[in-house]
Amino acid sequence: MIARLFIMFYAIASYAVFFVSFIWALGFVGNYNQFIAKSIDTGPPGDWGEAILIDVALLALFALQHSVMARPAFKRWWTRVIPAAAERSTYVLLTSLMLLLLFWQWRPIPAPVWQAEGIVAASLTGMHWLGWLIVLASTYMINHFDLFGLRQALFALRGTEAPPEPFKAPLLYRLVRHPLMLGFLLAFWATPTMTVGHLLFAVLNTAYILVGLQLEERDLIAAFGETYQRYRERVPMLLPRLIGGRRPAASETGVPRAP
Repeated sequence: MIARLFIMFYAIASYAVFFVSFIWALGFVGNYNQFIAKSIDTGPPGDWGEAILIDVALLALFALQHSVMARPAFKRWWTRVIPAAAERSTYVLLTSLMLLLLFWQWRPIPAPVWQAEGIVAASLTGMHWLGWLIVLASTYMINHFDLFGLRQALFALRGTEAPPEPFKAPLLYRLVRHPLMLGFLLAFWATPTMTVGHLLFAVLNTAYILVGLQLEERDLIAAFGETYQRYRERVPMLLPRLIGGRRPAASETGVPRAP
């Protein structure tokens, strides 16, 4: 029982760290300096070469941790080291810590790329917040508490193992296979003030998302086989079909988890 309680408290603590990193991400990407200590363009401009090297290294470190720990082979090995019920919480905790490190050590390059005003600026800001709304909503459309390790810990507290989540495609998952990633892309790119540093952040994260989704799709095909193959044929990856195309039936579709 002590071990089960520890896993539960560990999951809650990991979720709390995630919550802090998510709030900081909102302010960091949106440049809301009045609410957070440091944003993507906070700080005096320094040497471009040094800033680019540090920022690329930070993003590469995050991408390496985030992708390696998400792979099934790593999970099989990792759950021989830690309890299976704590695997997802550990992933969430380390990912959140990597994000906090990235935000803290990010080197700004505030040279402007574009500066929108008026209705264009308002539209871009609206798209930015729409992106974050899609990100948050997408986690609840599948299973927010499973995605962040709380469900697994709760089942462990009861002395049982959490059953696998069923294959389903609710709401936004009927329009695109990865609405979570679509939301991130909107949040990263839709800004009235695009600086060189922000552009570097957006470009590298976009590249990582596109590569990561290929790995995730491979894992989903391995896990769900023909069911996911049919889902891929009917539902686009990131950009919804606004005109034409048959929407898949619920029995034909599935939910991808973030890479």
